[in-house]
Amino acid sequence: MATPAEPLPRPAPTAAPSPAPLPAAPALSRDRWRRKVDFLLSVIGFAVDLGNVWAICYQNGGGAFLIPYTLMAIFGGVPLFYMELALGQFHRVGAIPIWRNICPIFKGIGFAICIINLYVAFYYNTIIAWALYYFYSSFTATLPWTSCTNPWNTPNCTSYLGRSNITWTKDSKSPAEEFYMRRVLVLQNSHGLDEVGGIRWHLLLCLFLIFAIVYFSLWKGVKTSGKVVWVTATLPYVVLFILLIRGTTLPGAWRGIVFYLRPDWEKLTSTAVWVDAAAQIFFSLGPGFGVLLALASYNPFHNNCYRDAMVTSIINCLTSFLSGFVIFTVLGYMAEMRGVEVEDVAKDKGPSLLFITYPEAIGNMVGSTFFAILFFLMMITLGLDSTFGGLEAVITAIMDEYPHLLAKRRERFVLGLITVCFLGSLATLTNGGSYIVKLLEEFGAGCSILAVVLLEAIAVSWFYGIQQFCSDVKAMLGFTPGIYWQVCWVAISPTFLAFIIVSSLLDQPPLSLFDYQYPAWSISVGYLIGASSFLCIPVYMAYKLVWTPGSLKQRLAVCLRPEKTKGELPLETVGRAPAP
Repeated sequence: MATPAEPLPRPAPTAAPSPAPLPAAPALSRDRWRRKVDFLLSVIGFAVDLGNVWAICYQNGGGAFLIPYTLMAIFGGVPLFYMELALGQFHRVGAIPIWRNICPIFKGIGFAICIINLYVAFYYNTIIAWALYYFYSSFTATLPWTSCTNPWNTPNCTSYLGRSNITWTKDSKSPAEEFYMRRVLVLQNSHGLDEVGGIRWHLLLCLFLIFAIVYFSLWKGVKTSGKVVWVTATLPYVVLFILLIRGTTLPGAWRGIVFYLRPDWEKLTSTAVWVDAAAQIFFSLGPGFGVLLALASYNPFHNNCYRDAMVTSIINCLTSFLSGFVIFTVLGYMAEMRGVEVEDVAKDKGPSLLFITYPEAIGNMVGSTFFAILFFLMMITLGLDSTFGGLEAVITAIMDEYPHLLAKRRERFVLGLITVCFLGSLATLTNGGSYIVKLLEEFGAGCSILAVVLLEAIAVSWFYGIQQFCSDVKAMLGFTPGIYWQVCWVAISPTFLAFIIVSSLLDQPPLSLFDYQYPAWSISVGYLIGASSFLCIPVYMAYKLVWTPGSLKQRLAVCLRPEKTKGELPLETVGRAPAP
């Protein structure tokens, strides 16, 4: 059989030619990126999201955390990032139909990816809606989270803005914390998941505007989203540099930088630190969400996806490093203002860091309104990019699976998908909606997405075959991936993923948010949410084996063999030599 790098051979005169299967329909009339930079900005925009700003290194040894983070990136995250770009570009279809060309029995992975992306859309866009509400609230001379004289404040509210000799106790609440918890989330009107309360109208309006932006960015495909990312992917870097320059000029900024970079070598002996490093790099780069497959499927066949993988993954990691300086210069300033240690103000992570800690610091700066507008505009654009990618993965996967039904109905299909995501997000807009956000964040795309990436790596490297995959890459790029990449794909990356999954399942700390401890029944619901997506994989395997005719051995042979001849290339590549 000819390798993909060679032209298709003519059958021998004496042999009856066997009918070659045709390429997948989407490859014949598929959209293309208008410019190469549109693709790169889309990938960077997806990979660089709010998680890059959620600093966790101070909890895991400061500068020493860069060691496990870098190792996990080199041997785990980047190789799988490269693999997904190459798979999407070669097969030119989304996350569901691609498995017909790789290993049909694993097609359930594509359905699992779509469900996981829907869970993420249910809560992630709510976080962007919070940022939009903050953005709207910033257009005032006095920021509403800088004083204790508002109707939502309590006697525990303590503001040190323009005041001296303020004692900060364990019961003290900053104006920024009370604005977030009592004005934006209105947690005081909820008693937990048992009583979440009604929907907040201001958040409902913000979420509607977010989804409207998402719809009009995706409804025409990469032709529209490729234009939008010129703003949403580049603006955050402008804002980050402005905030970094401003942060370094604040009193006490050096304390935050020292705290950020000072290594705590003892923490490297903790398994939890390595698990956190691996989880952060995998969730940051985003293999397994089907986004890289979808975005790369609109590339020219001979595009240099290897160079793209290197450039975008390095930018992503450097952005996380840069964001740490932006955050910790401000944390050092807050510690100086309160007269406490940096670790006392660096206790928050995730959304709390973005909606309590940083806004509080901005409120104490000269020109606070300007910097607040910039910061929350950056958060909105960071979040929108990732939403574009996650929903485009679902759109591409389903449209490529049912091209005859949906090919000419993209606008209506996208509208239906956006409507489903909007309705699925309504529960997160209630008074206790932040508890639901935390539950979905923890279980909707936790171990399930890691298990999906693990099975994806195994299916490609072990069943499709590492040699065949390398031949595919050579057909596109003109060179075969080196032994380093092959060893990572076959052994090292799957081992890292298995290590994270097992460690995460064995060490499950109690789930809590602020002072609320999640009840046992909610944890069970969380496990059901996580299992609901992953179960697509074994269910489809059973379905495929049952409905495939023949003996068990014959069924396995059919289910494990690509439906498309391995030596076959898309029609557009036949007779062309790979680009150097």
